Amino acid sequence: MYKIIATQISENINIESFQAAYTAELLYSNYYELFYEADTEQYVSILKYGVVCFLNFDDAKINEFITIISDHCKYFYDSELIKEYYIEPNASEIKFGFNKADLTYCDIETMRLVMLNIAQSVALDYYFQKSRILLEETNKHTSVLEKKGKLEISDKNLKKFIGKTLNLKNQILENLHIFDSVPETWQSDYLIKIDIELKNALYMEKRSANIHEDLRIIREHLEYFSDIMHHSASTKLELIVVILVLIEVIDIVIRGYILK
Repeated sequence: MYKIIATQISENINIESFQAAYTAELLYSNYYELFYEADTEQYVSILKYGVVCFLNFDDAKINEFITIISDHCKYFYDSELIKEYYIEPNASEIKFGFNKADLTYCDIETMRLVMLNIAQSVALDYYFQKSRILLEETNKHTSVLEKKGKLEISDKNLKKFIGKTLNLKNQILENLHIFDSVPETWQSDYLIKIDIELKNALYMEKRSANIHEDLRIIREHLEYFSDIMHHSASTKLELIVVILVLIEVIDIVIRGYILK
């Protein structure tokens, strides 16, 4: 039985700088992934979207590796987003669950494929948490608007919130594009079957759709908030113009009276 542990440790890992510094045997690499054999039947996958996935590592070796890679992380943190998954490599039939897979054949490419899917699953949990935080914050402003008839957030803070939401959306879209791409080395019926069935077992498509739905709701609310802000600013501007015109008229009247 093989044990896989994946954890989100950062928003982004600089895989180029890590590859230059790490000396274990590199079995596979591309622009978003490094896959190493760290020791006999011990493998580690490093993904640029901030997840590290280990196969057959004990806790001590995991902690040691994370210490090493932390220098190559953007916003490194001690994450509680950890997923354990088990592989039975010599099963009589292929079977997938949310925490375990039975496989009839398990070579290095198969293990890499499973590890990559588990890493993606952890990343989806991370993005779901972030989208839910933004949704809760949006709902707070909606509740204030409902109770008081106005927004209690400054134009500057609203713009910051919109920027934070757009950044998250761009992160997700970029990485979901990565998730959907199938490397050429997987173009075999066996690996394609594993990839499809494992994604189904992990509810990847449904979880991704939930994140997109949260972001859609947030976007609609922000567009409405922005319209309210613009209307409020326009009303204030109109009031200022009226006041300035009124002052000018009063000034003309006073000067005319003095000249008489």
